Amino acid sequence: MTSNTALSNGAAALIGLDWGTSSLRAFRFDDTGQVQQMRQRPWGIMNLPVAANGQAHATQGAAFEHAFDDVCGDWVQARPGIPVLACGMVGSAQGWREARYLESPASLDHLARGLTLVEHSTGPRVHIVPGLLQRGDLPNVMRGEETQVLGVMAASALPGDAPVLIGLPGTHSKWVLARRRSIEQFHTFMTGEVFAALRGHTILGRTMQPAEAPDDAAFARGLQVARSAEASLGLLSHIFSTRTLGLTGALSGTAQADYLSGLLIGHEVVALAAQQAPGAAHAHVVLCGEPDLCRRYALALAAYGLPAPEMADNATARGLWQIATAAALVTPTDTQAARCA
Repeated sequence: MTSNTALSNGAAALIGLDWGTSSLRAFRFDDTGQVQQMRQRPWGIMNLPVAANGQAHATQGAAFEHAFDDVCGDWVQARPGIPVLACGMVGSAQGWREARYLESPASLDHLARGLTLVEHSTGPRVHIVPGLLQRGDLPNVMRGEETQVLGVMAASALPGDAPVLIGLPGTHSKWVLARRRSIEQFHTFMTGEVFAALRGHTILGRTMQPAEAPDDAAFARGLQVARSAEASLGLLSHIFSTRTLGLTGALSGTAQADYLSGLLIGHEVVALAAQQAPGAAHAHVVLCGEPDLCRRYALALAAYGLPAPEMADNATARGLWQIATAAALVTPTDTQAARCA
């Protein structure tokens, strides 16, 4: 997908890059932290452009420079030396340069001090935000989501010491406990990827049929099963019920995908709720992600008696600006606007 969206006018102060596996989003900020323009290209780290001769670039760095120049070249020409800050898989071992993980808990200042520098052969330096590593018997990592979380926190009207549980639904859903502009703890659930694999590469997908609209009743049925008396049988048993309910005529082909989605998201939310200490007050919940998917998670939270979530948007762009400011890559001219970018 290619897009080019103009949002505001003003002096360009920063280029922010949200560079993932499948796509690259670029933001041009003015000196108040407002996004002037956003562009998106399909140049994810696993799908970089080829050289002008149609062949692969001689080096990995050259391929990343090509993608950057394709998206941001005219912005750089208009303001040579403009600071550039990137987050996401561009900092992985397969990225432009590896930005090593910082250990959590980690604050905004920790991330700002841990930037990795990449020299562009003909353009501006690129600073890459580190990911986070949570050590333990079962380690956990994030790369890119830390920037989203800081963007969500920057827009929050809660007191600084109030805990916030931030849900980031997606291929690998993250649930992050944050407080005082610091990431304290997080969990990862492979819900989206497992759903896609089950639908596309197992017998369950054979009987699924396209639906014209989401089937909320089937989704709610999956949620109910995930917390029912049969929950002790576990997710692997519940998954197979997608097939057996279809075979017995209890679930139509057009409802099976939504039922499976409810099962998987339901088990995720049940597991998340089990992490909370008995009697502890619920943290404020924020969801940030694709709107239709966030709507499903909101339904799951409501079904299990958890707090109604706040919905956040523009979190990555806001987080990039927060990190750039903390790292002194930019000096906002209007601090109030910078907080609300």
